[in-house]
Amino acid sequence: MSQTLIRNATIMTMDAERGTVPFEGDVLVDETTIKAIGPDLAAEPGAAVVDGRRKLVMPGLVNAHTHSSETFFRGRYEKMPLEVWLLYAYPLLMGPVIEPRLLYLRSLLLAMESLKSGVTTMSDCFFDPPRHELERLGAVFQAYDDAGIRANVSSGVMNIHTLDALPFAREVIPRDVQETLQFGPPITAEAYLDYCRAAIEAFDGISGRLKFMIAPSAPQRCTADLLTGCYALALERSLPFHSHVLETITQAVTGPELYGKSLVRYMADLGVLGRNTTIAHSVWVDDADMALMGEAGVTVVHNAVSNLKLGAGVAPVRRLMHAGVTIALGTDGVSSNDTASIFDVMRVAGLLHGASGPDHATWLSASELLQAATVGGARSAMLEGVTGSLEPGKAADLIMLDLDAYAFTPLNDIARHLVYAANGGHVDLVMVGGEVVMRDGRLTRVDEAAVLAEIRERVPAYLAGHTEVEARNRALEPWFTEIHRRSAARHTGVYRYAGDAALWPRNW
Repeated sequence: MSQTLIRNATIMTMDAERGTVPFEGDVLVDETTIKAIGPDLAAEPGAAVVDGRRKLVMPGLVNAHTHSSETFFRGRYEKMPLEVWLLYAYPLLMGPVIEPRLLYLRSLLLAMESLKSGVTTMSDCFFDPPRHELERLGAVFQAYDDAGIRANVSSGVMNIHTLDALPFAREVIPRDVQETLQFGPPITAEAYLDYCRAAIEAFDGISGRLKFMIAPSAPQRCTADLLTGCYALALERSLPFHSHVLETITQAVTGPELYGKSLVRYMADLGVLGRNTTIAHSVWVDDADMALMGEAGVTVVHNAVSNLKLGAGVAPVRRLMHAGVTIALGTDGVSSNDTASIFDVMRVAGLLHGASGPDHATWLSASELLQAATVGGARSAMLEGVTGSLEPGKAADLIMLDLDAYAFTPLNDIARHLVYAANGGHVDLVMVGGEVVMRDGRLTRVDEAAVLAEIRERVPAYLAGHTEVEARNRALEPWFTEIHRRSAARHTGVYRYAGDAALWPRNW
């Protein structure tokens, strides 16, 4: 039996008793779990001892919503609303599917960056259209297993044609163009659920760190039988049901246009809101939506950076919290965010909600943001009994930061330093399931230099091919811009430009 003892550290447990209040003590790790936390702990002979003096030990961060399928598109796009951006990052007119080695490398790169910035758990809804194949899903699981991160993974699904999941699309896009957007018969609910069951049997529980999750892309992109079948399977297997809901103003119009009700009400009427449900984004929700979500016990992942970059708006986080909704934090993909850092998301969210109005009592505190980045994220992943806080019996998923860094000097309030001053570069050590996977800024399981060199060698050719795909899809951009414009006009009655800035009514 192997033990690790972290001695004389400043500890922030994020548990129900202490929260973000730091104290001095030791952390004893026994194999994969935390055995004890407190002063003057004793370890077995031969235990590894880590000097925690002038170090902060806290739970690893949880990235509750990301897409590894975007990892090679960092820094590629800007000034695009979601519906336009999707044409390029997830093109309708697709090229060849990414080869298996690159599929593995893009997932590995995301895991590497995540670990080095203090993320020990992530929920990855990667897209691999038009396929759902166990072998390709296995490449993603293999990457995360090799890196040593904890992850929930899914190959997200949609089975409603894109043009039928958008308001105004069939009337805006010329019929001859629509005819070019035929992709063959969509996957049936039965076929996707069979795939999910096979994936659960093949991959769920790998290394005690990796799980499959059920991820219908969005309610308007999936048939009712697919949504209800996915939710039933999630309940049966105690897995998350993870979906994108009401991210953009276009989606705010989608529910009333297609279903005569909001997308949240549509989900409630289908019976797919509950404890297992994670809603990514939740920007354009109203009070009635939030009441349904709170009553059902759902979790919302706040993707503050991504929502700003895509111009989606600002989720009404305080009102969601008042309604009883659990809040987690996510980066979204590194094409709509450009980093995998939850430290960045915490800081932006903290600053952003200060602009929500003059009532500063409603602004988000550093303690609340840290709660969302740890415990809330663990609950979103249905792993709150495993990770998210430092407690005896939980997995030893922890990070150690250098309190002698500029970001903590002079030291005032650790929680506020973490949210507003620190970044992933201050993380010295990362442990997942009791294993040190990053020490002194170096990953222990992965040859970083070799991986980065291979990516630099192989990816330019892939991106050159993607440039051609982008060119084909660029022809569709004016019509998708018009869909976005009409949706904004329908929802707000106001859509005009002053210089480069759209004048949006505040939604928070």
